[in-house]
Amino acid sequence: MPRTPLRAATALLLALTTLNAPTAPAVAADDTPIAVTVNARAGLATVPETGIATNHAIWDTNLGTDETADRLKDAGVKLLRYPGGSYSDIYHWADHTAPGGYVAPNTDFDTFMRGVRRTGAQAMVTANYGTGTAEEAAAWVRYANVTKRYGVKYWEIGNENYGNGHYGTAWEADDHADKSPAEYARHVVAYADAMKAVDPKIKIGAVLTTSANWPDGLVGAGDAGTWNKVVLSAAGQKIDFVIVHWYPGALDRAAHVPDMIQLTREQIAKYAGPGSERIGIAMTEFNTGSSSAGTTTQPGALAAADAYATLLANGVFAVNWWNVHNGIGPVTQVAGHTDYGDFGLLSSATCTSDGSVCEPALNTPFAPYYALQMTSLFARPGDQFIRAAAGRSDVVAHAARRPNGDVAVLLINTSSSTAHPVTLGYEGFRPAAGAPSVRTHTNGATSIATSATGTATSQTLPPLSMTTIVVRPATAQPALPGTPGQPGAANVTDTTAAISWPAASAGARPIVKYEVHRQLGAVTEQLGETAGTSFTARNLKPGTRYTVNVIARDSAGGHSWASPPLTFTTGTPAASSCTVRLTNQNDWGSGYVGGIDITNNGAAINGWTLTFGWPRPWQSLGSGWSGGWTQKGQDVKVVNEAGNGSLPTGASTTIGFVGNYSGPNVLPAVFKLNGTVCTTL
Repeated sequence: MPRTPLRAATALLLALTTLNAPTAPAVAADDTPIAVTVNARAGLATVPETGIATNHAIWDTNLGTDETADRLKDAGVKLLRYPGGSYSDIYHWADHTAPGGYVAPNTDFDTFMRGVRRTGAQAMVTANYGTGTAEEAAAWVRYANVTKRYGVKYWEIGNENYGNGHYGTAWEADDHADKSPAEYARHVVAYADAMKAVDPKIKIGAVLTTSANWPDGLVGAGDAGTWNKVVLSAAGQKIDFVIVHWYPGALDRAAHVPDMIQLTREQIAKYAGPGSERIGIAMTEFNTGSSSAGTTTQPGALAAADAYATLLANGVFAVNWWNVHNGIGPVTQVAGHTDYGDFGLLSSATCTSDGSVCEPALNTPFAPYYALQMTSLFARPGDQFIRAAAGRSDVVAHAARRPNGDVAVLLINTSSSTAHPVTLGYEGFRPAAGAPSVRTHTNGATSIATSATGTATSQTLPPLSMTTIVVRPATAQPALPGTPGQPGAANVTDTTAAISWPAASAGARPIVKYEVHRQLGAVTEQLGETAGTSFTARNLKPGTRYTVNVIARDSAGGHSWASPPLTFTTGTPAASSCTVRLTNQNDWGSGYVGGIDITNNGAAINGWTLTFGWPRPWQSLGSGWSGGWTQKGQDVKVVNEAGNGSLPTGASTTIGFVGNYSGPNVLPAVFKLNGTVCTTL
């Protein structure tokens, strides 16, 4: 959701000030090194061409200027979205109008595309669903890709259309009498058909809700399910990607990303029909969303770099910052610097309403600009993210391997007062001796500094800093095996999974075996090895999510890079002396009413205890009924009441609870009745 698009009058104020040069804080280093592990055997997603992205808005007078485009190019931006958030659903491209909103001069589509080309980026266009038609959208495709030959590949259908009042809150324009997800899905199909009839090569995106963000989980009156279920079920065969937005409102939410993206993928697989694996995920609006913690200062930048790296490592193909220029907001002091409460990458040179505070000169980069720039320097298109982790929570680590054999490591020190020394250890990679290439951005700095300091295994991180080191491999080796192809899983049970993969190409020596490694954070465990291209993993834990990679080894022990990751979740026993069915009966986005049906399939029971665990630390028990409910840590125990303790063979009982959550709500999957793992339906 755009946060200040209607502040048009403010956006026109150009009060220029000079950005004060920052002074380095006087801090003492903590002498205890923090261990950082980088594991080349634990491969994640490949860096996409379009990963570093941002939003343009037609109320921004500077949308099409060369200076703006050059700034974005220097930041490594590779995708630009137009015409800007909620304006998308009131904007009519042909006459460049947005009834009810402000359209700045020199912001028409051709001007936008000129800036896209100067930036060296691709375009993403949001077609007007709220007040437009499929015919209007198809005409835009014709103009863009047939008449002008712009080759615009990515086309969204609407923006945050669940905010049309259907769930009780309305900010998104929607002239349709029926504002349900079913009506939106019906139009997505019509738009896709009309637009692809003009250019079959384009990619169509549909709006989804973001896990654990309103109105995710809600079911509207008369709907057959949540927004995502209805839209994917009806339009899944017509779309090529889905759109999610994320304004977490805090700086420490990157840990939510893996579940957020995995749950979205599971919904796509469940509802979108055959071939749904083709459907990508784009985060077309993202901002830390925390003006109090810093939107233009270094804490916000560090959170942005962490989130960008985490989202891209989990396979999101575009992360669009909201936005390029936004305008001044609540002014605070954060980490020793003025924070302008501006959600833009670049200064709009606007002032507070009383004129007491003005932003720096137009197009001065704010701190998050350097987060995008650092991320683009760290993880380049074609690189593969690999697992990395630090031994303390105030240091964050990400890593990527490059096709030439180099490994890049991004280190983020979130401490405001302590310079942390770190020691880096590598698995599946041996670094060369000597000083690596080092890039650093510190609190208040107006550029990223380049140096050759420290070593591949030892660095010191300044307070509130982002540091990227690029490490060469120790020695050149004869051509190593190629990377195995994307693994797949079949016949997944509670304890086994059949894993197979396309063969790797041999290098200088023949391939003699493949190893299957499971990711456990930045550590891996080898599940087994085989001379062929399939392996059955055994002794797995029920109801557990596994991420694995395959590595090829040659006759001299040389090994390939890790395959793309495979993620699968084991089930529960196909047959057990008990069965449990968990239903989410009513969800409100931060909690839900859960119902648990327990069936005894074995010998008669007189007295029972049901146990399960919350999968994530942000989940908790609010209350429970029809049993004695207790929680210790993440473990929940329910003991029968006097009236429901007897369960003859085939008998059932129902209990219920209120579950609270403040992040993606991964439902409990494994339940034990009197110590026995039940079949979960």
